[in-house]
Amino acid sequence: MNILIFSLILLGGAYLAGLLGSLTGLGGGVVVIPLLTLVFHVDIRYAIGAALLASIANSSGAATAYIKEGITNVRLGMFLEIATTAGAVGGALIAIFTPVNTIAILFGVVLIFSALMTIRKKNEHAAQTGSKLSYLLKLNGSYPTPAGEVSYKLKNVGGGFSIMLLAGVLSGLLGIGSGALKVLAMDGAMRIPFKVSTTTSNFMIGVTAAASAVVYLQRGYIDPGIAFPVVLGVLGGAFTGARLLTIMNPKTLRIIFCIAISFVALEMIYNGLHHQF
Repeated sequence: MNILIFSLILLGGAYLAGLLGSLTGLGGGVVVIPLLTLVFHVDIRYAIGAALLASIANSSGAATAYIKEGITNVRLGMFLEIATTAGAVGGALIAIFTPVNTIAILFGVVLIFSALMTIRKKNEHAAQTGSKLSYLLKLNGSYPTPAGEVSYKLKNVGGGFSIMLLAGVLSGLLGIGSGALKVLAMDGAMRIPFKVSTTTSNFMIGVTAAASAVVYLQRGYIDPGIAFPVVLGVLGGAFTGARLLTIMNPKTLRIIFCIAISFVALEMIYNGLHHQF
């Protein structure tokens, strides 16, 4: 296979990854990394490097729109990025010295967890009483709805911060946005309405990925020949997915995609256990 055919196939696969990631909320990295490792037999560290760059581009594009709409809690995102960025740098350093089979197994486990998180019941209610820390750090906010502005308060800020640290480690180690853990921290622990938690998570993913990407770049694990078509494809798919989301039933799509991604996860775990990476 010559470089042109490889790039075109990779561009098409990355486009599909970005499309599915946008429609399901899992992000393109969960498809890009298995595509590169299982189909093209690319070293998983190079696959992670490419996925991190795609996460940066994807997050940057989507975050701008959500901030303009007034949904994203920027102050909260900046506060939680302290945890995710520190964790991401640590995770990226750990990944350099971790056997690729171990990374593959862990990736599969996180994929299954992420798939389950997308179909769980979401928190849509705004808490009216917050913790002392949320008032002290001025993290409470509001977001627009068709019925008017809705105010919300944050609970268990410390617990959410701790989960974000773990999310950052996994992001640096596996090259995915760890959006499922970020939403779990905000939606589950801090009781933030789901719309705010997902948009704020998207805002944070790019910064977290950038911190990890620096380590991979220094170690030589970002190959332009792989990363360029991946970034273009994921971006194109994400923008298409954003348009299709208004006319498709996302709940049914999430269930179908979660079943498919679970099979991919099991394949990653199986190959990891049998040292096929």
